[in-house]
Amino acid sequence: MTQLGATQNERPVKGVIVCADDFAVNQSASLGIAKLARMGRISATSVMVLSPRWPGDARLLIDLRGHIDVGLHLDWTSTFAVAQGHGMPLGRAMLRALVGGFDRKQAEVVIERQLDLFETRWQSPPDYVDGHQHVQQFAGIREALVDVLARRYGAQAPYLRISRAPAGTADLKAGVIAIMGASALENIASGAGLKRARALLGTYNLAGNTLNYAALMAGWLAQATEGSIIMCHPAQASEPEDEIGLARALEFAYLAGPDYAYALNQAGVMPMRGVACDALVGPTKISR
Repeated sequence: MTQLGATQNERPVKGVIVCADDFAVNQSASLGIAKLARMGRISATSVMVLSPRWPGDARLLIDLRGHIDVGLHLDWTSTFAVAQGHGMPLGRAMLRALVGGFDRKQAEVVIERQLDLFETRWQSPPDYVDGHQHVQQFAGIREALVDVLARRYGAQAPYLRISRAPAGTADLKAGVIAIMGASALENIASGAGLKRARALLGTYNLAGNTLNYAALMAGWLAQATEGSIIMCHPAQASEPEDEIGLARALEFAYLAGPDYAYALNQAGVMPMRGVACDALVGPTKISR
């Protein structure tokens, strides 16, 4: 496995969690994410356990155990979640979160089931939990999530993604994401003693070309603080019916190429596992 981010004469100064979301959403995403992990280009991936691909695609990550963080991508808004009966389109989920919130007890059942699906195949708890389209922060879900993690894992609880850009860097999309509950999740997670990543970068309109994405990545690498997350959504190819398929393929092309390696060195960044990062907010990190 390739270690990326430094040459013999250049040592990285920041450990940043570079996380590929949506593992198992389709074959191209799973293959692309596994390849980037083996190249050392990412340090975490978030799994969509409701996808029928998860049990089979998990084998692509087996030899990466201990080299990258593997987390649960909590899901309420994908077609997989809709098929399971609890899911709904993002707009409807946002409205429910803003007007009364999700039923906490029902949310606990959904969260427990997704954790079960993760552990049944992976044979260990997730290293962290985040959310597809940031649902981990939605009212009702966030309270249920913290309760379940604290009760189920205690001091060994996975760390959490707080979907909030660093101060002074948020665009409109990142601002809307944060408004949906970043501070509220931060507060209740802190009260429960759960670890959290410091900030989230990587938000954009999922359109454009490789040059645009390269410019965005250069900015995120410069803005990222130790222990923050840069999310990405790569796939080896654009699959039919994947509404962000083109963006996934463009991201993969950049992340697998030499320009990204150069950008990491220029920014002094090393992709790092969150469980190995001293800069997570919360209790002292726990070795796994």
